[in-house]
Amino acid sequence: MNSEAVNQSQFVTLNGSSTPVLSRLSYVTAEPFAVNIAFRTERGRWVEWTFARELLTQGLAEPTGLGDVRVRPDLSSAEDLLILEIESPDGYALVEIEREDVERFLDAAAEVVPLGTESEHFDVDAFIAEITNV
Repeated sequence: MNSEAVNQSQFVTLNGSSTPVLSRLSYVTAEPFAVNIAFRTERGRWVEWTFARELLTQGLAEPTGLGDVRVRPDLSSAEDLLILEIESPDGYALVEIEREDVERFLDAAAEVVPLGTESEHFDVDAFIAEITNV
């Protein structure tokens, strides 16, 4: 449902390549603790990663994340960029995103579900039913 999602598109750079890649950040109230980033492939498909909204928020100020997704401010550049590192058995991507775009996205998500109120929007029973196939 459109009223439940905050979407934004921008171009990012992968692995220092000068070729821009279309990406989309999204937030859905049904998954209040998570954000999604999707990258459009050459064939028009979207490859999507889901990770903690808190990770993206903390990554604006300091390096954060230990697993497949890590976020940090780019301190080596005069530009105001946020670095998103994504790793899987299939490969590694370093994504540069405009910090201002991420801040605007997170502000919009906080209007939908304010930080700290995520548990009020999380249906535990539905989640348990989903993972147990009951």
